[in-house]
Amino acid sequence: MRLPSKRLIISGAVALAIGFALSGTNGARQSSASGSQRGFVLPFEGTASAQTAAPSINLPSDKYFKKVTVLTGMPVDEFMGEMGLFSAALSYCCGDCHVNAGTDNPDWASDAKPTKVIARRMAAMVYAINKQNFGGGNRVTCWTCHRGSPNPAVTPAPDVIYGEPLIFAEDVLKAAPPGSGTPTIDQIFDKFTQAIGGAAAVAALNSYHAVGTSNLYEEVVKFPTDVWAKAPNQGSVDVHTRGGDSVRLSDGTRAWVQLPLTVVKEYPLNGSMLEGGKLEAELLFPGRLRTYLNNWIVSLPATINGRAVWTVQGRGANGLVATFYFDKETGLMTRYIRYVTTTIGRVPTQIDFSDFRPVAGVMMPFKWTYQWISGKEEYEINQYQPNVAVDASKFAEPKL
Repeated sequence: MRLPSKRLIISGAVALAIGFALSGTNGARQSSASGSQRGFVLPFEGTASAQTAAPSINLPSDKYFKKVTVLTGMPVDEFMGEMGLFSAALSYCCGDCHVNAGTDNPDWASDAKPTKVIARRMAAMVYAINKQNFGGGNRVTCWTCHRGSPNPAVTPAPDVIYGEPLIFAEDVLKAAPPGSGTPTIDQIFDKFTQAIGGAAAVAALNSYHAVGTSNLYEEVVKFPTDVWAKAPNQGSVDVHTRGGDSVRLSDGTRAWVQLPLTVVKEYPLNGSMLEGGKLEAELLFPGRLRTYLNNWIVSLPATINGRAVWTVQGRGANGLVATFYFDKETGLMTRYIRYVTTTIGRVPTQIDFSDFRPVAGVMMPFKWTYQWISGKEEYEINQYQPNVAVDASKFAEPKL
């Protein structure tokens, strides 16, 4: 689906700031330079409320933000992810619900716009539907009806009925039926290991520093980017934007996001989102992927960009679901989608890998596209420096 140009989306870590869509903040650190001082404004940027001290980022959503009455009792990162789900389901930007959003003087807590009041009421309705009919969970979400439109269609259109079928992939896949000709999960991973260089080469790659660029959604400028990785599961992606560094990182146990141009400038990941952050660090050294997740299945094959792929899915802790697509011919992993669980629905993140070249005997992607519900960024690596010394501070909690 092509999103309307009205929808303001910024990518990756920066886009997580959409979390203010139904609230204000009780006061957090202010950006060192406002949009007007820099001569531009990002859609989720604004001046923080005047307070003597910022609230603890570890407070639940209804304590950290102002006037949160429905999405209560959850970590800040989950709250932000749920705001992204609202935005994606309606193709809305922050300004559709918030007074002065996208300026230097937003009033996140204001209920002046009817759309915000309606969104709150609709979230409560979704909770009630799931509780009364499905025993809780998130079987019904905003996307179930809206599908990218503020006004859900209620009448089937003949052009849709007799046109090309609309296919929406399921989050949780079913195993391919017996006799469908699919290989086993071990056969797929064995071919993948050989495709990327073999177990010995993979084990010999202990660290690397990759240098390149990132092109954010609807941006013309490409921003310098550093990727730091240390085996077996530490990684940091640092995009040097004009307003400061946007960072996603994991030390193998914990994970954080840094957002320099938003009211919440850095925060830890929790629960299912933490598991997703840790998985992406694992993918920097994918030799352990087979044993990192569990409950693997091989689903029916698919086609991506005209190429046939094998489809496999695994499960992780705290409700994490991850799907991987392996090129049938080359054996390389060309796509990965993970789903993290929130109370309002699953938040998807998709990475597409391409332009594989050998680095210290291991086939590494020199291009990839990172997409989630509120952002997209395209990476292009100019150089990998394998087996370099990487200081532990690269994977420490970011501090602006």
